Amino acid sequence: MNFSKNNHDFKQKTKAMSKTILLTITLALTSLFLTAQTSTTEVTTEGTTITVTVSLRGTGGNVLYSLHNESTFMKVPLEGASSEIIDGKSTFTFNNVAPGTYGIMIVHDKNDNKRMDFETSGRPLEAYGMSNNPMSYGPPQFSDAKFEVSDTPVDIEIRL
Repeated sequence: MNFSKNNHDFKQKTKAMSKTILLTITLALTSLFLTAQTSTTEVTTEGTTITVTVSLRGTGGNVLYSLHNESTFMKVPLEGASSEIIDGKSTFTFNNVAPGTYGIMIVHDKNDNKRMDFETSGRPLEAYGMSNNPMSYGPPQFSDAKFEVSDTPVDIEIRL
């Protein structure tokens, strides 16, 4: 058996898969946060609230928040926003959220450029997280981040 060739093939496949995963995350998070600054002027009073709190080690920049359902996850969010960091915490409340199944993604945008930054190797330079705080080694999955919203307010803490 040629273990050297098998090891080389394994490394090549792992490298290609890592690049694919990082490209997927990059594209999704970039499109997600490009729309984070959009806002609507329409005000409704239907639905409930989802309040998200994030504890951070650093105080620079802002936290970018995005609310998704299954069809918008890792794409354009239902709602996106940015919130400042005060005393190592950031909190944002999504208002008028209809009952349903949702997922939330966040990024600590340290340099406040409204996007996630990456090393040349493709690894994220800025911390990110999602609802339910799953530990995953691949692209984020809606099934890991989803939670149910009824007519009562929801409080979520996301760890980075």
